[in-house]
Amino acid sequence: MIFASDNWSGAHPAVNAALARYSEGMASAYGTSELDKAVEKRFDEIFEREVAVFFVGTGTAANSLALASVNRPGGVVLCHREAHVVEDECGAPEFFTHGARMAPVDGPDGLIDPANLKREIARFKPDFVHAGQPMAVSISQPGEAGTLYAAETIETIAAIAHERGLTLHMDGARFANGLVATGLSPAEMTWKRGVDILSFGATKNGCWCAEAIVVFDPAKATQFPYIRKRGAQLFSKTRFVAAQFMAYFDDGLWLRMAGHANRMADRLRQALAASNAAREAWPTQSNEVFAVLPKDLAARMREAGAVFHDWNAPHSMPELAGEDETLVRLVTSWSTSEEDVVRFAGFLR
Repeated sequence: MIFASDNWSGAHPAVNAALARYSEGMASAYGTSELDKAVEKRFDEIFEREVAVFFVGTGTAANSLALASVNRPGGVVLCHREAHVVEDECGAPEFFTHGARMAPVDGPDGLIDPANLKREIARFKPDFVHAGQPMAVSISQPGEAGTLYAAETIETIAAIAHERGLTLHMDGARFANGLVATGLSPAEMTWKRGVDILSFGATKNGCWCAEAIVVFDPAKATQFPYIRKRGAQLFSKTRFVAAQFMAYFDDGLWLRMAGHANRMADRLRQALAASNAAREAWPTQSNEVFAVLPKDLAARMREAGAVFHDWNAPHSMPELAGEDETLVRLVTSWSTSEEDVVRFAGFLR
């Protein structure tokens, strides 16, 4: 009953097979191999346009270097108060941007409220040098609370950002889960709604170590090779990242894996809805479920082998759990078994 994180899951056998297959022989280095170029073309096909793609090793690197590429002196990134770039990157975005600040924006359910965003941006007057200057808006899809932006909301946020000449960045660590949950195409969830740069994650969804930065206007990515190199993310044998993506995209594997993870999360939500002892903390739509459990029940589950993490209550819901309760996060993955979900549901009954 492992629901700690989709980072705990292994690599899909097809990904392992691709790594073994493409490890044979010689291939030109630093992203110049035929395999690298073929995978870049796959990204063009998936997003229905020519894009610039840069492989990196971690989601932290993807977010940090994406923001570094659009930084300005005194730069400010506007993002949700509980965004991953604020709470879980150990200051890496600030480090790689050489000091850009993360400016929090409030909004319910872990999502930026467009009205609040417009209000926060307006606080930065273009002629007031002391406050610094906004340079990007960053949203997560899905967000840290397991919720999703509607396509229309992304479009609204993009319009607000672009009105001030700001880049819209999307943290897509669980991008495939978001696609499956919304039913949108990759293009409809990103550049067609105004997203400029995407951190495209695959590691959580069946790969070993495969992340990419996707710039939707290649003309704006001319300096990115230098940024990636300086950020120590230019691997010499990039074919091993490309091999993972080749298997990931082949025959829709990436969407099938995300679909399974989302379905297992739906089963957990159903079990919580039927429980007299526990409850879902708030509605979620992807492969993350947040639950309020009695502390004694959580302890019994852990003694029986269940693995999940306690979670901090959102700022907007500080009293979500009672004195004898705890808020936990449950995450499913491509490899979550139905047996584990059924067993976990038995404890909730």
